[in-house]
Amino acid sequence: MRIAFIGGVLLASLMAAVGAAVSWPSVGFAQRVAPASPGASNLITIPTPAGEGRQQITVIDPELRSMSVYHIELATGEITLKSVRKIYWDLQMKEFNGTAPLPGDIRSLLEQN
Repeated sequence: MRIAFIGGVLLASLMAAVGAAVSWPSVGFAQRVAPASPGASNLITIPTPAGEGRQQITVIDPELRSMSVYHIELATGEITLKSVRKIYWDLQMKEFNGTAPLPGDIRSLLEQN
């Protein structure tokens, strides 16, 4: 039942984002985070432009610590799932793809003083 509810909320969020995307002007997309509505799940949706005639919707579930990315063709409303990922372990890393000085290096320097 919980999966059906989450699926329904996700579908409703995506459909609302598609409707909003179609009605927004094609220039000057602003990144917006949809606020949680009372009684709804805590899904966070972030719409961003993804090229000509396409919008990207990132859906984050803070409770499950997962995220998914969808592309929406604005002309047809077609929704394509691009990626789904649990981010719990990503968030446990201290650094990744960093450049010097890395956070650990800075911490070591500060601890010496």
